[in-house]
Amino acid sequence: MAFTRDDAWQLLTTYNSGEFHLKHARTLEDVMRWFAIDLGHEDEADAWAMVGLLHDLDFERFPEQHCVKEQELMRDAGVPEDIIRSCASHGWLCTDVDIEPTLEREKVLYAVDELTGLIGAAALMRPSKSVDDMEPKSVKKKFKDKRFAEGCSREVIQRGADMLGWDLNTLFAKTLDAMRASDVVD
Repeated sequence: MAFTRDDAWQLLTTYNSGEFHLKHARTLEDVMRWFAIDLGHEDEADAWAMVGLLHDLDFERFPEQHCVKEQELMRDAGVPEDIIRSCASHGWLCTDVDIEPTLEREKVLYAVDELTGLIGAAALMRPSKSVDDMEPKSVKKKFKDKRFAEGCSREVIQRGADMLGWDLNTLFAKTLDAMRASDVVD
């Protein structure tokens, strides 16, 4: 029996109840689906979306074991191994996980996870409180300000862009487009 989006949501809400974490998961679900389609992986869009939804499964309850504990939780729930690997790979060089992102979806997740947080924080500072009127140059300005959204690793974002072979402006523009397409993002 296939592991469904409803199964993934049930698993996510078993280990996460905070509004912030659930919104982040749903945002990444939408963003990853957008990237799958944009990059020509329409046939894998559901898998990309599931990776976005589940990538921080363990963070709320087990932050000290982030990207490690989630592998066990997902295996116990019957999540496919390729989804587990892709989710865990976003912790490469940041956690105790030594799974380098190699698939395009893993590289995208690695690049956009932190970036969506930075963009979301920047949107809250805007009069519109929205990404709809945000430009890549605004993201770049916030990216350069190390004091702004300090918890968002610029090093990880840059490393993710490099893995994809994109400059930061391309990554910023695509991520903004993906976030604008999401029903979850304001």
